[in-house]
Amino acid sequence: MQTATASPRTGAEGVEVLLFDVFGTVVDWHGSIAREMAHDHPQVDGAAFARAWRAGYQPAMARVRSGELGWTRIDDLHRMILDGILPQFGLAHLDEAARAGLNRVWHRLDPWPDAVDGIRRLKGRALCCTLSNGNLGLLTRMAKRAGLPWDCILSAEVFRAYKPDPATYLGAAGVFDVPPERVMLVAAHHDDLAAARACGLRTAYVERPFEFGRDAPKDVAARPENDLHARDLLDLADQLGCPAAV
Repeated sequence: MQTATASPRTGAEGVEVLLFDVFGTVVDWHGSIAREMAHDHPQVDGAAFARAWRAGYQPAMARVRSGELGWTRIDDLHRMILDGILPQFGLAHLDEAARAGLNRVWHRLDPWPDAVDGIRRLKGRALCCTLSNGNLGLLTRMAKRAGLPWDCILSAEVFRAYKPDPATYLGAAGVFDVPPERVMLVAAHHDDLAAARACGLRTAYVERPFEFGRDAPKDVAARPENDLHARDLLDLADQLGCPAAV
């Protein structure tokens, strides 16, 4: 039997669509990559490898935003970064098949423990959709493997613009034919949330203190500019008055 739930926080009144950042917010990219490296390449510092790979993410997208590169999917940007860091970790000998297989680790990222149940509960409150820089094939394979119960998968690929380009946030609102103020971005990254707010979206920050590993915790202190601040997606569901899973 379902129990009564609290009324949603004022900061989310009128919200019809919840858009989710994915890497770091919904899935544990660092832990997933470090675990795979420990299994397949135990001689490598998997934690450092994961962080080095991720460190190339923003600079690679900046090359697309600047026009230095034409539109390039994240799968292909990940591969460019991977090829660049392999020699640093003594893996320059990996052949094409091994490199392609390793690059697909981004399709195999594990969800945070609260993610699947959290999204399932939040779907009772609003449409739940990705808004990630990851490409559609990557996000779809990830969701299928991890059991992420999205209502819809949207990607920067749809709008051919990487966050924080306004085209992504406003484009997602347009897909659902709702004004930006009826859309809330859920993310563990303040820069993403700030860009969404600049477009008129509401924002919810989710704490992921160990996104970069337990040996590199990040500051997850609340900031007043966000409408909501949650420990995880289950806490966010509680704040939005979503029924508990049965």
